[in-house]
Amino acid sequence: MTQTVVLALLLAAIFALLAARPRRLLETTLHRQAAWIWTVPLLLTAVFAGAAALVGVYSAPLTLMVAAYTAAPVLCAYAQGVGPAARPSALDFATILLLWLPLEFAAGASLIPRPAQGFLHSVAYGIAILLGLVLFAGFRSFPGLKFNVPRNWRDYWLPLAGFAIVAPVLAVTGVAVGFIPPPHSPLQSAGRMIGAAGIIFAGTALPEEILFRSLIQNLLDLRFGDRTRTLLIAAFIFGCAHLDNGPQPLPNWRYMILATIAGVAYGVVFKRSSTVLSSAALHMLVDWTKHFFF
Repeated sequence: MTQTVVLALLLAAIFALLAARPRRLLETTLHRQAAWIWTVPLLLTAVFAGAAALVGVYSAPLTLMVAAYTAAPVLCAYAQGVGPAARPSALDFATILLLWLPLEFAAGASLIPRPAQGFLHSVAYGIAILLGLVLFAGFRSFPGLKFNVPRNWRDYWLPLAGFAIVAPVLAVTGVAVGFIPPPHSPLQSAGRMIGAAGIIFAGTALPEEILFRSLIQNLLDLRFGDRTRTLLIAAFIFGCAHLDNGPQPLPNWRYMILATIAGVAYGVVFKRSSTVLSSAALHMLVDWTKHFFF
């Protein structure tokens, strides 16, 4: 139960930044006193250390690793100063990589007993997303992240339209390449299926859309121009991020193909909507359907 509270608090902090007032307060504070950004890795490291202590696996080496993990992206951002440049720099993309790759390759997993790895990985994931939002929405203040509440009806129907178009393509391609079996009736109860939608949205879809659409795709657009090419590059990066995922043998090229196709659809919805919540909703629908019907 206490573990759920920790994750809920992290999620609440992330969702709080959807509102304009907290986001403006964060941006104003950091722009007035840039050095305050260094309190963020300290606080986030403390959160992780507390979570580790909660499950009885606190250690100094693990805490130091998390401190280095949270400080490195801050150093990249701080070296450039507050506010966006004319276009993202190499250090901005390095910041994204420093946030993403240690989690992608499970850095530090050897320091955590297996029973605690799932919980602490979720905590680290929440810390990474929160730190990314603070750095790119608050400190660097790049436009186009679209981390805000829906602003028009298009934001609600675009995920449904995108799902109607891409779901059949993913299903046919997935079965053809042997990634998924033919569709079947769901084996879980309706209550479990409904509850899973929220878990998938908050635990997988929204964090991945913040990373791959709000940060990677958006910064590629700002750097190289808002073109189809940057959307396809972002989708390919998203696909490659799934090469180390099962259940097929690694590298999982089947998953990469499907994720790249899905990434194109998510990217289009992100471009045409006013909020990243729309592409996250489509992402959730795709993952939810795969989980229960294939």
